Amino acid sequence: MINYNPKDWITFIFHFDKADTFRKLWPLMISVAVFSGAIAYLELNYLKLSESSYVKNIGMMHSLLGFVISMLLVFRTNTSYDRWWEGRRLLGALTNISRNFAIKIKALRMSKEDNEFFDYAIPKYAFALKEHLREKQYFGKNSLLIEVDGGKHIPNQVATSIFSRIFDLQAAGKISQEQLIILNADVHQFTDICGGCERIKRTPIPYSYSAFIKKFLFIYVITLPFGWVFSLGYFVIPIVPFILYVLASLELIAEEIEDPFGLDANDLPVDEICNNIEKHVGEILN
Repeated sequence: MINYNPKDWITFIFHFDKADTFRKLWPLMISVAVFSGAIAYLELNYLKLSESSYVKNIGMMHSLLGFVISMLLVFRTNTSYDRWWEGRRLLGALTNISRNFAIKIKALRMSKEDNEFFDYAIPKYAFALKEHLREKQYFGKNSLLIEVDGGKHIPNQVATSIFSRIFDLQAAGKISQEQLIILNADVHQFTDICGGCERIKRTPIPYSYSAFIKKFLFIYVITLPFGWVFSLGYFVIPIVPFILYVLASLELIAEEIEDPFGLDANDLPVDEICNNIEKHVGEILN
């Protein structure tokens, strides 16, 4: 995730970083500029269509469809941002639950061995979930405390180990039944958060909807020079690529943020959140 100063307009306007859509779109923009120039030359100098009222009226179609494509892109962007924001809320809940669970463990004044287990297990769940959402596996630095099978769901294995440890503590008389219920409620929320993140990760925007927007956008932009050349002349060469940049950028941004747990520039700071969980849990239990 990019950290920036929202008041620094100069940087926004004149600086291009790897997350800027211009870097991704400039080859396509150049192609559209060349295409627009070719259409302008053919219509104005070769085909002599400047006096044809039928071709000049093609711009009426773009005026009507411009509103439609704007509404589609706004809905697309809002839907993706809702997924991004829900992912941030889930990671924030994971941070709070990890801290609260560690505080309760500390308040129970358990043995050093038990504290070491939870000091390792709570952050390990966060790191395991992070790698799981990135379709990787996390085994941890100390696999002796919690052994995991790489062929299975690792966050579930870590949560199972935490549950088992709590029930073992209750069976050994170190915590009461009431304390078991309180701790059980916290651990239960770990799996709820995992399920919420998996829902975002594994439920993409419907294919037909995404494909339709791309096709609609392509046809809209590629037909702009045919009608606009009579009023703009060769100015369609810079104007049409600029319109492509504005419209296609919204779709690219939506594609990037709809899966917020990856490594893209605009994704959530999952690594930083996991490191903070490890740091804060260690401060509480040590």
